Amino acid sequence: MPITKSARKALKQSLKRKNRNSKKKTAIKSVVKKTVKQTDLNKAQSVIDKAAKTGYIHRNKAARLKSRLAKRISKKSK
Repeated sequence: MPITKSARKALKQSLKRKNRNSKKKTAIKSVVKKTVKQTDLNKAQSVIDKAAKTGYIHRNKAARLKSRLAKRISKKSK
């Protein structure tokens, strides 16, 4: 357990960040799976963009995910 006041605060902050990041991670994964099944690209792009905007993922990774998802959906619709 942390002893100093600053260490206690750092522990609280890290737990909050961990919780927030795990929610974003599961949101991205679940929306990508749903999109592949239902071909609703707008919702997935929105979730991915929000994750990139808040700094959870890099903007280039967000672009790559959206591109690959769009490619999968276009293949599926053919």
